[in-house]
Amino acid sequence: MSDEHHHLSHGATADTGPRLAPLPEDHWDPSTRELLAPIPRDADGRLPNVFTTLVRHPGLFRHFLPFGTHLLRAGRLPDRSRELLILRTACNTRAAYEWGRHVPLARAAGVTEEEIRRVGAGPGAQGWTPADARLLRAADELHRDAGLSAATWSALAADHDEAQLIEITMLVGQYHMVAFFLNSAGTPLEPGFATEVLPAPAGADGNTAERGHGHG
Repeated sequence: MSDEHHHLSHGATADTGPRLAPLPEDHWDPSTRELLAPIPRDADGRLPNVFTTLVRHPGLFRHFLPFGTHLLRAGRLPDRSRELLILRTACNTRAAYEWGRHVPLARAAGVTEEEIRRVGAGPGAQGWTPADARLLRAADELHRDAGLSAATWSALAADHDEAQLIEITMLVGQYHMVAFFLNSAGTPLEPGFATEVLPAPAGADGNTAERGHGHG
């Protein structure tokens, strides 16, 4: 299965565009503007497409935003740990939009360029610290098994408190949910982030393996 097939298999094609288009700013009513007001704009003055698409369901958006914002901005996990979990989840779900938006956040959190490239290879790749490998393994187990093994939970508990253990599972779940939405809606990645290319699919053991997934 080619990379092009993976690229186009979810939600949108180069010819048809997204299934749900971002809501143009000239179509925002006062309620929509109120909902979107707290969100920082990109350097080009526009809001990220994930939000201007999701706001088409204003009732859900109103409740989704505080939870997502808390995990991203006020969570108990270190920024670096959070971004490693999100990047690995983006790889596992083939969510190119999620990957493209979070690579800059990972850099800002101290994840190196070499480590960003290595995320696609998974926890078994050489070079990870034991703590980083545990986080990536947790993301893989949650993706594959919808739960953490006893060994992984015990290992994480050695250097995370109870709130952080809860947050690891909820964070990975949150970004699975967002990936499901992005991939299904075909949400287009903004041009300013399109240079961040999603790594080739890889299995949870760090070996390359094909998945029947594309991206948003």
